[in-house]
Amino acid sequence: MKKYNKIKKTLGILLAAALTVGTTTAAFAEEADNAVAIDKEAFDELIASGIIADDADIEESEWASAVKEAGVLRVGGTRTSFLFSQLDETDDGLRGFDAGLYQLLARYILGDETKFELTQVTSDTRESVLTGDQVDAVFATYSITPSRQEVISFAGPYYTSQQAILVKAGNEEITGIEDLAGKTVATQSGSTGPDILAEYAPEAIVEEYQDDITARTALEQGRVDAYVTDYTLLLNAIVKNPDTYEIAGDVFGPEDNYGIGLPKDSDGVEFVNEFLKKIEEDGTWEQLWQISLGDRTGIETAPEAPAIGE
Repeated sequence: MKKYNKIKKTLGILLAAALTVGTTTAAFAEEADNAVAIDKEAFDELIASGIIADDADIEESEWASAVKEAGVLRVGGTRTSFLFSQLDETDDGLRGFDAGLYQLLARYILGDETKFELTQVTSDTRESVLTGDQVDAVFATYSITPSRQEVISFAGPYYTSQQAILVKAGNEEITGIEDLAGKTVATQSGSTGPDILAEYAPEAIVEEYQDDITARTALEQGRVDAYVTDYTLLLNAIVKNPDTYEIAGDVFGPEDNYGIGLPKDSDGVEFVNEFLKKIEEDGTWEQLWQISLGDRTGIETAPEAPAIGE
């Protein structure tokens, strides 16, 4: 009987995986139709007007000098984060808040915002691409945590968020964090979600998924009751699927500071921090936020940019 149950469970997992693949493909197509598109012209014009570093500033940084000599900024990031770094297949453009930042940085160092190469990463691979020298920097809604700082270094923070709960539209059973007890809750493996759920919803049944789309697919299929991750990432889902999901209750947990991942003890931290300070001071950060997030979510006032290096 135990052997039969094990086989049955395995078949169930395989079936769920097969359903997920089909549903994921259909979901991407449907979301593309429903999505609030970014103003491509405004985005491209902003990036093309970005500041360019002085040669002396680059020469003072070993990290920046290496990028300059290579002629390309190697970036770890994503192509499927709708508000932060989304590939537009009609023109192969990458646009969004993170995408804008790494293109502005490429322009700052190399004088050309197109001189970057993107290696796709997941929550589980962000550190390894840095330690393995596959990329120069990671821009991927990357939370600064002590455990990660043991392996890599961070510039920033450049953005601050908290955790939130995504449910199916019309769900009346889950209205806040206290309702997750006994519920099956999805989160992303390698993210801060599992630890935060263990602290704030210890009675929840947590299931970890490799990426956002598979977690949301599990929610749509009813295999989980809710999905917990960064609030700003969940805005992606709301913008793309206004009648499919909703946020349950208020944001919770500690402030989640997003940083730019760099090799451990790299002098690139100081260089990138100076770049971030400059684009905050000249208004570029706020304009990028408005184009990438504000205009598409109906939020009229940009948040205050976080203090760099704190």
